[in-house]
Amino acid sequence: MTAASDADRQTRVPLLNVANVLTVSRLLLVPVFVLALFAHDGDDVWWRVAATAVFVVASITDRLDGDLARKHGLVTNFGKIADPIADKALIGSALIGLSALGELPWWITVVILTREIGVTLLRFWVIRYGVIPASRGGKTKTFVQAVAIGLCLLPLPGPLDPLRWTMLVAAVMLTVVTGLDYVLRAVRLRARARRALAAVPPALDSERP
Repeated sequence: MTAASDADRQTRVPLLNVANVLTVSRLLLVPVFVLALFAHDGDDVWWRVAATAVFVVASITDRLDGDLARKHGLVTNFGKIADPIADKALIGSALIGLSALGELPWWITVVILTREIGVTLLRFWVIRYGVIPASRGGKTKTFVQAVAIGLCLLPLPGPLDPLRWTMLVAAVMLTVVTGLDYVLRAVRLRARARRALAAVPPALDSERP
């Protein structure tokens, strides 16, 4: 399928579809999550449980909207832009909120957000040459990040701190490794595309006198 036909197909997909509704709902859940997280200065057990529940629901929509869009042909230009924005808004608000409450070192927040924002910028950098599919490592990274953040959000007893920190360390390592892998794949995709374009001979002018 050519890029033109793919673009034509996307224009025929209705903007109001279940995948986009899930994406927008995730965006709308972000302020709800932040309010629950900071309620009573983040010290109320039940508000923390509520914040965790909102985070889990929003994380599930992250998986569902992409699967539904690909399975049922509901990919739209709006979804391509809104989906990563919603993802970063959710993860970013959770990390920044936990760090602001003094429950997560700022360096972890900076490392993860730098990677996530950088990968988003890379997607725009290579979008004219193609789309880099999510790797198995990237999907694992997303899952481990969500679990690690969920464990930090829950008011768990002290004996479970080693589990929380183990997941955080794993999340940071996967974040860095998959980020470097994405950079390499983006550079290779761009280089291959540019070589392919350079190899195409210029069209002859049929109206040359």
